[in-house]
Amino acid sequence: MNGCGGSKSSVIVPPPPPPPPPGTIKHVVVIFQENRTPDNLFHDPVLIANGADIASSGVNSSGQTIPLTPESLGVDYDLGHTHPSFEAMYDGGKMDGADKVQVSCYGTSCPANAQFMYVQASDVGPYFQLAEQYTFGDRMFQTNEGPSFPAHQFILAGTSAPTATSNLFAAENTQRGTGCAAPAGATVSLIDPNGNEAGSMYPCFEHPTLSDELDARGVSWRYYTPSPISIWTGPNAIQHICQAQTQNGQLVCTGNDWNNVIIPPKQVLNDIANDQLAGVSWVIPAGQNSDHATSPTWTGGPSWVASIVNAIGSSAYWSDTAIIIAWDDWGGWYDHVPPPKVITDGSSWGSGYVYGFRVPLIVVSPYAKASYISHVNHDFGSILNFIEETFGLPSLGYADAHADDLSDCFNFSQTPLRFQTIAAPMSAEHFINDNTPQADPDDD
Repeated sequence: MNGCGGSKSSVIVPPPPPPPPPGTIKHVVVIFQENRTPDNLFHDPVLIANGADIASSGVNSSGQTIPLTPESLGVDYDLGHTHPSFEAMYDGGKMDGADKVQVSCYGTSCPANAQFMYVQASDVGPYFQLAEQYTFGDRMFQTNEGPSFPAHQFILAGTSAPTATSNLFAAENTQRGTGCAAPAGATVSLIDPNGNEAGSMYPCFEHPTLSDELDARGVSWRYYTPSPISIWTGPNAIQHICQAQTQNGQLVCTGNDWNNVIIPPKQVLNDIANDQLAGVSWVIPAGQNSDHATSPTWTGGPSWVASIVNAIGSSAYWSDTAIIIAWDDWGGWYDHVPPPKVITDGSSWGSGYVYGFRVPLIVVSPYAKASYISHVNHDFGSILNFIEETFGLPSLGYADAHADDLSDCFNFSQTPLRFQTIAAPMSAEHFINDNTPQADPDDD
């Protein structure tokens, strides 16, 4: 590797912290929310005072400084978060193209500089409590450069490639249907490892996933989701999990592994209460609890997340559980930190694959570092890597092989933290008793 000039010096790099001692963590819960950046969702004075890298202003494509201004969590507009939107905002690393991100208005009008908003503190109190008490990551990057569908492939398998040997990646949300039970004519756009558009294909893939490795090791898993056909339901696009069959004239997912896909997601609260929490759980919210910008009524996310954390925290599961809360993509909101390049060995990842933008990360556990800001670069592969190390699984060889393992977020030698209930407007009972339709995303 070429140096940067100057005299050479010997720098001793401390070894990374060890993985969890065997048996310390027996349950991992991955809560995957939607479409936010740290600059947008965590304008928290306490975090900022503790060193979190949160901007109060941004720069647009004309070189103007735009102050970030407060907005409700629920808004009646949405921002473009496609791969072209990423390219526009990224602008070759200058991070000055947020004003070029398209704004779609569902109300009478959209605010000026809609991309440069942050969520007012009164709407996200539970998130602030969690981030202030446990570990908050301000260098968590989404592994893909676009929207939800590929992100949910990465969180399940460490890749959005169609096959184990493909050097292409799903880049966008699907069109005209999602997954291996989608109707004929459904497609998803592809990009190559350097971000170049590379055609499209039917959105049904076949390659190993983390759930396969859990099956092989005898570790139970469940994937809680609002719908079998959602772009947020990662397993529906994996052929050996979604074994498509025609039932009542429609293609549907079937198979033994598909039985681990649990609808609706509120069932996770009953499973915790009934001592049936799996070894690894992916928890995908209904739209109204997702933090996705679309509607003024879609504000349940902070209470939804708090209800899961509180349920675990008040149970016997607290002593051996790690809860990892992340958001699947940036949602088109401004963020000031340019994503780094992933330097690899020349495999299908390419020599300079660029991450997507930052998304928030909160790590909650009795072994999470208390009131800690992680400045280490993480991505969705870091979550998979942590799960692999926790349960003694081999690497999938995708994003997990190039990512860190979240080890700086934990201290397994510390006295385990005592759980303190997270105050939230709505309790677990609200979600358990809520029988309103589970909204799917509207941006597919």
